Amino acid sequence: MSKIPPHIVDQILQTARIEEVVGEFVQLKRAGSNLKGLSPFTDEKTPSFVVSPAKQIFKCFSTGKGGNAASFLMEKEHFSYPEALRWLAKRYNIEVPEEREATAEELAALNERESFLIINEFAKNTFSDMLLNSQEGKAIGLSYFQERGFSTATIEKFQLGYCLNTGAAFSDLALEKGYNKAYLEAVGLTKTKEDRYFDFFKGRVMFPIHSISGRVLGFGGRTLLSDKKVAKYFNSPESIIYNKSEILYGLYFAKGDIVKYDECLLCEGYTDVISMHQAGIQNVVSSSGTSLTKEQVKLVSRYTKNLTILYDGDAAGIKASFRGIDLILEEGLNVKVVLFPDGEDPDSFAKSRSTAELSSYINTHKQDFISFKAGVLLADGGNDPIVRAGLIKDIVHSVSLIPDQITRSVYVQQLAKQFDIDEAIVQSELFQLRKNNIAKTYQDPALAELELPKKPLLQAQTATDANPSATSLYEAEIIRMLIQYGTRVLIFQEHGQQQQEISVIELIVNELKKDELHFENELHQEIYEIFHHGITEENTLYEATYFLRHSNQHIVSFVADIEAHEQPLSRNWVTRYKIQTKTESDDLYQTVVQVLYRFKLAFVEQKISNIRKEIEQKPLQEEDLILALSELVSLEKIKMLLSQQIGITLIR
Repeated sequence: MSKIPPHIVDQILQTARIEEVVGEFVQLKRAGSNLKGLSPFTDEKTPSFVVSPAKQIFKCFSTGKGGNAASFLMEKEHFSYPEALRWLAKRYNIEVPEEREATAEELAALNERESFLIINEFAKNTFSDMLLNSQEGKAIGLSYFQERGFSTATIEKFQLGYCLNTGAAFSDLALEKGYNKAYLEAVGLTKTKEDRYFDFFKGRVMFPIHSISGRVLGFGGRTLLSDKKVAKYFNSPESIIYNKSEILYGLYFAKGDIVKYDECLLCEGYTDVISMHQAGIQNVVSSSGTSLTKEQVKLVSRYTKNLTILYDGDAAGIKASFRGIDLILEEGLNVKVVLFPDGEDPDSFAKSRSTAELSSYINTHKQDFISFKAGVLLADGGNDPIVRAGLIKDIVHSVSLIPDQITRSVYVQQLAKQFDIDEAIVQSELFQLRKNNIAKTYQDPALAELELPKKPLLQAQTATDANPSATSLYEAEIIRMLIQYGTRVLIFQEHGQQQQEISVIELIVNELKKDELHFENELHQEIYEIFHHGITEENTLYEATYFLRHSNQHIVSFVADIEAHEQPLSRNWVTRYKIQTKTESDDLYQTVVQVLYRFKLAFVEQKISNIRKEIEQKPLQEEDLILALSELVSLEKIKMLLSQQIGITLIR
């Protein structure tokens, strides 16, 4: 897909009306100058989702999400940024030209792909018609689905079908309609043997497999014969549109509820998914009887980081799945499991329970995967110390794959208690495995020779998260002022001099540039650099609207949040750091200067703290110690000067 020209991007974002775009997904009601509705991202009862037609932004106060029309589509429909722009362009009849003409090979591939999709759409409709309207289809296929307990509405929702068992009934019809036989063979609907063609799925009930946008990529076909020599399921072959390892059955129907409940339920087969949906639990997908692949895990992670696996009582199947679940952990997902009673699977259990009962069972029987795996393997290990040691290593290996350091550390504590062994031993084994993983990833054996850190990981990380630095808080306030007041011209007078004029952007950039200061937070720094580039390279003072149309959706969301919370300094910031102001509009110059000085003071205090820690924690050579103490004295003087500056009224 070619890049959309910048002037077309601007045209799309300027033309799109966010209230119209959001209104296609959310029922909005007028609330003063804004519109309000129930969040499409959560299951809330009180509306907390606000759309501002004046500012052309949305803000979901229950999730913190916000941005422009493109941002909304990216959150709601999980589009990429170009996909969201193209959706808006189509909605507002804006032509999106390609920056270059496609090559003959690209056009051929595009045409072939589209042809495959059109053929599959025809096949889906034909199989549905054969199921519902042919005598054979109703007697065999429809009766099977009805015996499984599927309602007419469910059959229609999942577009289930039947392929007649008469040799080439479907292929003959497709060829009669003018479809290319080579394409029919390529997508696996028609097979040719000894110059005779026949329907690949003949005599089977059909399960269309959809893309996340609802197009049919392939099929699963189930035989209704009891002959064990006949494969129970046939699947479409791999093609340019169908790659089984990159598709999850049912995701097209489940994605909305996965986002809504921030959880994806995973089961084994097609009928498990369909029965769960019919029972009212719709955030369910299937890997079609195979272990999840890396591509499928990444697909889930586009919608949620929480994956719950639904198991039947098959112990062998559960153990066989452990290796695949390690892959899920490695991708950073939170994995839980639900074990159904012996003899039950999601399909059978869903049919015999109400929605409330099914939901309650899942919620009350969820187990953390690591704990579940430890329990299963511990039961197998008995009292044999050698076996138990091997099982512990296996479990710690799973923990070592988890990217998040805090989560790993919590599991170390938990496993040490569960297996009644020293936490340091578990930590040592984990560290060795992590070293090996890193060395393998970076193909650097030397990394495996690192020594175990002396400081407990959990303690160090928790302290950082619990106490965000004052510097980062002031950074956020500086960025807020750049966004809300950046183009405002300030009039001020210092030390009896003549009145001067300067914009908020120029004042902030000049002050930070003078002292060569930067921001800790990457997003803050990126936004600041845009302002800096604007006045130094383009002689432009960027307004908030520029950032609301930015291609970086983290910037869009951050700025939308500022715009949605148009208010004075946060109460927590004022009380915590003793900053007293009138309204910002009245005392804007002083407010900006105060924040800049306090940011500088926090920056200096952080440097002082770092030097003191360095002196205390490691022995320094005499020369290095002298240099450190000298720098410390200089910083203390700067700190004193900044402290004196804070509170001086400079505003006119």
